[in-house]
Amino acid sequence: MNAHAWTRTLQVSEGFRLADVDPESKPGYHGHKADGARDLAAGLDELNLLQERLFAESRVGKAQDSVLLVLQAMDSAGKGGIVRHVVGGVDPQGVALAAFKAPTAEERSHDFLWRIAKRLPEPGFIGVFDRSHYEDVLIGRVRSLAPAEEIERRYDAINAFEADAAAAGTRIVKVMLHISRDEQKARLMERLERPDKHWKYNPGDVDERMLWDQYMAAYQTVFERTSTEIAPWHVVPANAKWYARLAVQELLLAALEDIDPQWPAADYDVEAEKKRLAAS
Repeated sequence: MNAHAWTRTLQVSEGFRLADVDPESKPGYHGHKADGARDLAAGLDELNLLQERLFAESRVGKAQDSVLLVLQAMDSAGKGGIVRHVVGGVDPQGVALAAFKAPTAEERSHDFLWRIAKRLPEPGFIGVFDRSHYEDVLIGRVRSLAPAEEIERRYDAINAFEADAAAAGTRIVKVMLHISRDEQKARLMERLERPDKHWKYNPGDVDERMLWDQYMAAYQTVFERTSTEIAPWHVVPANAKWYARLAVQELLLAALEDIDPQWPAADYDVEAEKKRLAAS
C-alpha cells in the first residue's frame, strides 16, 4: 500500500460533494476484511517506530513537529474505535487525547477557539481531537447556537488558527468518518439490544438523527470553507469499521513520513560511556 496514494484518494478537493461518497465504499484499498486486519497490524509497527522517533527527536533533538488528528462524525460512526485500535496501539506517553464536550460556562465566556488552543499537541506528540472546534460550525449551525454572522466568522477564524498551528510545526490530519443513516440506525439499535452497550446509548442521538440532512449540509459547507492546502479534509467511508481504521492509520503514516523524524544523535561520547559503564 502507498500511504500517500490513500491521502490523495480520500482528500477533499475542489468540486467535492459529500452526497457522492458511498459510505459502503473502500477507496484506495482493494483487499478484504482479513487483509485489512493484517495490514493494520503491520502498519502499527511502522506507526510505533515513527511515533517513537518523533517523541525522541522533540525531547533530545528539540524538534518542534507534532501531529494532530481531528476526528469528526455523526454519532456511532466509530471515532472511539479509531482511538482504541489505531492511536491506542502506540506508546501512550507520546499521545494526547482531547474529547471536547459541550463548553462550560467559563469556556463560553471566551472565544470558541480558546479551549481548543490549550489542547494542541506539544512537540513530539500525536494529538487527537475526538470532536473538535468544528462542532462550533456544525451543531452550532444546525441548532442555531450562535447567530448566522458569528458562524460565518468562525470559518475564517478556524482557517487562521490552523494555519498558525501548522506554521508552528503541527501537521493537521482532519478526518470525517462518513456512515450512512441506515448504518447509524443499526449501530444505535445494537446498543439498545445489548445490555453491555446500554451505557453507550444516548437518547439525544435520535434527536440529532432527525436532523441528518441538515448535518450533511453543514458538513458540506465545512469542507468548502475549511479544506485548505495546509489542512485539507479527508472523508473516510466508515460503514466498514475495519476499512475506516486502516484508512486513518494510512493518513497518520503519511503525515509522519512527511515529517520524517530521525533518531537524535547522542550529545555525549558513546564510546567513552561504554568504557565507563563496563568499568562500573
